[in-house]
Amino acid sequence: MLHLLALQGFSKLSEPLEALLTILEGCPGKQKGRSHLFGHHILVEFQKWTKEHPEVTLSALSEQQAASLQRRALSLLTDSQPSFADTLIDCYQLSSLDPATLRLHIIRMQSLNCYKEAAALSVKLNLQKELNMEEMCVPLILQSKLASAECFVTGHKHLELQLVTLLDSWCHPNFSVEHVIKKFPRLSLAKQPMGHIQAKLLTKQVFRLVEKFNIDPGLCPRALHKRRLDSLRFLMYKRFVEKGMTEDNWCDHVQYVVADDPELQIVLVEMLVKYDGLKKASQWSLRYNIPRHRLPIGLWETQQSLPPELQQIHLTDPARAEKWIPSQSHCERFYQVPISKDKVHFVDTQDALQRCRNIVLKEGGVVGVDMEWQPTFGCISTQRVALIQIAVCDQVFLLDLCANGFCQHPDTISFIRTLFSQRNVLKLGYGMSGDVKCLVATWQQFLEEPLKMEGMLDLLNVHKKIQHGKVKLKQNGTKEVLVGEDTAEKGLSLLVQQVLGKPLDKTEQMSNWEKRPLRISQIRYAVADACCLLDVYSVLSRNPAYFGLPADLCSVSSKPPEKSGDKRQKERQFKQKKQAHGEEECQGAQWVSPPRSEAEKGLLCGEKPQEPQNAPPLPPQQLRVVCDNMLQGLGRYLRCLGVDVVMLENTDDHREAARLAQAEGRVILTCGQPFQSLRSQVGEGRCLSLDCSEKAKDQAVRVLRHFNVHPTPRDIFSRCQACNSDEYVAVPRKYMVRMLKEKGFLKDQDDGDYTHQQEEENLSDTVTLGVTPELPRYAPQCQWAPLSGLDPDTLTFPGGAPMQLHTVPPGLLPRIPLFYVCTRCGKVFWEGSHFGRVLSMFQEVLHVTDEDAESVAARVTAAQRN
Repeated sequence: MLHLLALQGFSKLSEPLEALLTILEGCPGKQKGRSHLFGHHILVEFQKWTKEHPEVTLSALSEQQAASLQRRALSLLTDSQPSFADTLIDCYQLSSLDPATLRLHIIRMQSLNCYKEAAALSVKLNLQKELNMEEMCVPLILQSKLASAECFVTGHKHLELQLVTLLDSWCHPNFSVEHVIKKFPRLSLAKQPMGHIQAKLLTKQVFRLVEKFNIDPGLCPRALHKRRLDSLRFLMYKRFVEKGMTEDNWCDHVQYVVADDPELQIVLVEMLVKYDGLKKASQWSLRYNIPRHRLPIGLWETQQSLPPELQQIHLTDPARAEKWIPSQSHCERFYQVPISKDKVHFVDTQDALQRCRNIVLKEGGVVGVDMEWQPTFGCISTQRVALIQIAVCDQVFLLDLCANGFCQHPDTISFIRTLFSQRNVLKLGYGMSGDVKCLVATWQQFLEEPLKMEGMLDLLNVHKKIQHGKVKLKQNGTKEVLVGEDTAEKGLSLLVQQVLGKPLDKTEQMSNWEKRPLRISQIRYAVADACCLLDVYSVLSRNPAYFGLPADLCSVSSKPPEKSGDKRQKERQFKQKKQAHGEEECQGAQWVSPPRSEAEKGLLCGEKPQEPQNAPPLPPQQLRVVCDNMLQGLGRYLRCLGVDVVMLENTDDHREAARLAQAEGRVILTCGQPFQSLRSQVGEGRCLSLDCSEKAKDQAVRVLRHFNVHPTPRDIFSRCQACNSDEYVAVPRKYMVRMLKEKGFLKDQDDGDYTHQQEEENLSDTVTLGVTPELPRYAPQCQWAPLSGLDPDTLTFPGGAPMQLHTVPPGLLPRIPLFYVCTRCGKVFWEGSHFGRVLSMFQEVLHVTDEDAESVAARVTAAQRN
C-alpha cells in the first residue's frame, strides 16, 4: 500500500526533492532512522521512484537551491541509522558539499555527544583528512568504541600511525585518564567504566593495530616496553616458580626480551635478587654493567666477593657430547623418537635439498610436517620459521632456514610450494593454520601467489572429532579417561598420550630455534614432533572405529562456524539444562562436615551460591576451602579476609583439589569443566561451581554470603597472603635495622636516624598479646611466635624459611615501629595503605562495630600519613 501511495504521491509533487525533506522533517523520530520508522520507509520508496524518474536530480536545480536542500538534508543526519544516512547522502549528493560545511556539521554532532555517529558520517563523506584525529577518536576510545575509531583511520596511513601512537602514549606508567577526560567536558561518561584504559589491555590493542596497519613496532616504545616487562615476569615464573624451562632456554629468552633496554636490565637484576639470590643477580648485573647506584642493596658487596670464574654466566656448550637416547626415567615417562640419530638429516644446501625432494615427494607417500620458530612473546606480531621437520617412515629431514642463503633460494621456495600442493603426497600436521601463517611471514612471495594446499590432513580436526565423540581411551595402559579430561597435557601432546600411551616432552618447545648449533635435546624434540604424527596416523588408520572416526580419516574436516543465532540458541538451551540440573541436585544435597554443617548445607554443586536463610554467622577462620587453579584471584581475596585458603598452582592437576578436600575437610571452589569430575570425587555438597565470567571480587562476595561468613576489619590480613599461615612473629624496628645491616641490605649512612630511637625502644624478644604495644588489629585472630625462635646466624625460622629481608625498603624504617613476619615463608609485613583499600572494596560484607570503626579510622589515618 505504501509503495502504491508513494508512486502516486511523488509524481504529483512539483518539487519532489524539497517536498521529501519537508516530509522527513515532520516525521516523528526523524533522527533515529530506524528501519521500522515511517520516515525511513518513505526515503527508501523515494529512492526507488527516482530510478524511474531520472530527471529528478539536484543538477536540474539552480546551484543556490541545490545547496539549500543539501544543507537541510545534512541537518537530518545527527544520530541516524547507517542505512538512512547512506540513502540520504545518495539522494542529495551530500559528498559534493563544501568540506568546511561538512566539517562544521561533524563538530555540531560532537557537541551533541554523537561521537560514534560523527565518526561514521565522516567516513561516509570521506572527511577524515579534514578532521583532527584526537578530537574524533579519543572520545570514542573513552566510551569503549575503539572499533569506530579504527574505522575512522583505516585507509589513511598517517591517521593509522597517529592512532597507534596515541594508544602507545597511554601505556606510560604515569598516564592519567582523568587528565584526558578533562579535555572533553561535554563527554558523558557517567555509565562508562574505565577498566579498558589499562596498560595491559592498551598494549594488546596497540600490537593488534600494529599488525593490522603494518606499522613498525619500534614506533611504539611504551607498549613494547610493557610487553617486554610482562614477558620478563612470565620467564621468571616459568624458570623459578613453575620450573618448566631449562637454564639455557631461559638465558636465551631473557637476553632477547631485555635486549638493550637499561631499565629492563635493572628490573631483571631486581627480580633475580627475589627469585634466585644475590649470586645470580650479581652475574647478570656484571653482564649488563649496571651502575652501582642502581644496584639493589647488598649486590655491590656480592659482586666484589665473587671470584673471577663466577663473575660470568656459564651456559651449556652445544658442542658438548650429549647422548641421543635420554635417561631411562625420561624414556618411561615420554614418547620417544623411533629412529636413530644417523637417520636425521640436516638440509641446509641445495644438494641436500635435492636428496630430500627425491624421498619426500614420492607418489603415494605419507609425511609428517612440523615447524619451529623463535618465541617472540608478542613483541613481534609475525614469526618466521627457523626449522621445518619432514618425517617419512624411517628418517627425518630438518630444513635449516637459518642457514646462509638457503631460505630465500628459489629452489627452496619451489620445494615448499611443490610439497604443499602435491595431492598424491599426504601431509600430516597438527594446527596447521598457525604453521601456514608463519610460512607466509617467512616468504612474502606466498602473499603475492598464495600456497595451494592439497593432500593435507590436520590431525587437530581429527582430535576434535575424537573429543566430540567422547570416546573413552586408555591412558598409559591402565586408566580410562575421556579425551581432554583429568590430564595436564594439551594439544598434540594430549593426542599422542591418548593414542600412543605417553605424552611428548615439551621442555624444549620454547627454545631459541634461531641459535646454531642446535642442542641434541632440541633436535630430539623437533624430530619427535614430526615422527609422532606418523605414529598417531598409523594407529588411528588401523582401527578408526575404536576412536569414533570414519574409515577415511581425510574426510574429517574442520567444522564450519555456527551462525550467531544458532550459537545463542545453544547457549540458552545449555543454561536452561544447567539450571534444571542444579535444581535436581538441590533435592538430594547433603553435608557431612562436622562443626559447620548447618552453614554449609546449602552448598549445591553446579548452582550459583545464594545467600542462606537463617544460617548462623560463621567467622572466616572456620571456612576452609581449596581453590582450583582457575580461581586464584578469588583465593587471594578470600585469604585477604581471613579465610583458610589453599590454592592450586597452574601446573597442578585438578584432582589435587579433590585430594586436599578429602584429606583436610575443605570445600572445593571451581568453575568450568573440572566441576563435573571434582563433584563425583568428593560427593554431594562438597564442590561449588562459580561463574567464570564474574570478577574475582564478586565471586568472593558470593562465597561469603553463601556461607554467611561475617568478616570484620580484624580479619583483614590475619593470614599470610603468600602461604596462608596465621602464625607471625613481631620484630621491633631496632632488631630489623640490626638484621638488615648484618645481611648487607642496609648501609651505615642509612641508619643514622635510628640511634636515638634505639635507646627508647625496649621491647621483649618474646611477643605476648597485651604486653607488646601497637600490635596489628588482627592480633587476636593470629598465633604469635617468640622472636627467640629465629636462628640469629641464618635468620631462618624453625621450619627452615629465611626472613625475606630484601623486601624491606630502608625508607620505611623511620615510619614503621613494628614489623610482622610470617614464620612459615618469611615474608615481612607492615601496616600500610593497603588495608584501607581492602576495607573499601569489601565494605558491603564486612561487619563493623563501633569499636571497630574507631580503630579502623585511626589505622587508615595513620597509614595515609605514612
